[in-house]
Amino acid sequence: MKLAVSTLGMPGEGLDRAIEIAAGQRCQGLELRLHPDTGVHAGLGAAERRAVRERVESAGLEIAALAGYVGICQPGPDEPVVEALLADLRLAADLGAPGVRVFPRGDDVTVGARRLKAVSGTAGDLGRRVLVETHDRMATCAAVAALLDEAGCPETTGAIWDLLHPWRHGEPPARSLAALGPHLSYVQIKDAVSAQDTTPVPMWTGSVPLDEAGELLRGAGYDGWVSLEWERTWYPQVAPVEEILPGAAEWVRRFAP
Repeated sequence: MKLAVSTLGMPGEGLDRAIEIAAGQRCQGLELRLHPDTGVHAGLGAAERRAVRERVESAGLEIAALAGYVGICQPGPDEPVVEALLADLRLAADLGAPGVRVFPRGDDVTVGARRLKAVSGTAGDLGRRVLVETHDRMATCAAVAALLDEAGCPETTGAIWDLLHPWRHGEPPARSLAALGPHLSYVQIKDAVSAQDTTPVPMWTGSVPLDEAGELLRGAGYDGWVSLEWERTWYPQVAPVEEILPGAAEWVRRFAP
């Protein structure tokens, strides 16, 4: 396993500070949230893209993924969704990120699959993947797996298993992992007060079944990216991410295959 940290946990910090935190906590990578506030988004010009990549790589880090906000199943016409996703995939290629996170934002697998197929050719040419997170209207791994099965383009798609959301929607870790099967491409870890109260708390002080999920991943031989998604952007009252990262690093050490 390789540890990354999401810039969602560093509101207002900027890229240089994110790099400093990740490198200082011995992470191997950064998960870059795509938003004007972070300085990383599809509107960057060629020189700006080169600068971002050089700054990350010069610190000895990799870009684990780009955390985009495209809703792959959201209602409405396909064209704006496809164009936004293609823009994010091109940014990923320029930055050297292997994939782009998308949200479901709907529950129509036919719509989502059609859009995933529409970008598959370009994604393949760029050597990038679209990573669908277990979130919102498809919070379980079973739901995301059904979408990816319908799309039928495994070379350019994958699933992000956010350990919180499937569990709080009643899907235990063993069922989650079994449902994802070969689609599992990325893992986001976090702890929270409870299934009803998703306020972030330090690792092993909340209710998310971190050990159960870790044992399952180790048993499956998972050796991909694990990202700490510390949601300080949405919960500004919680501790700085650098206080939480040692627990995430310990989780990776404990459950690495």
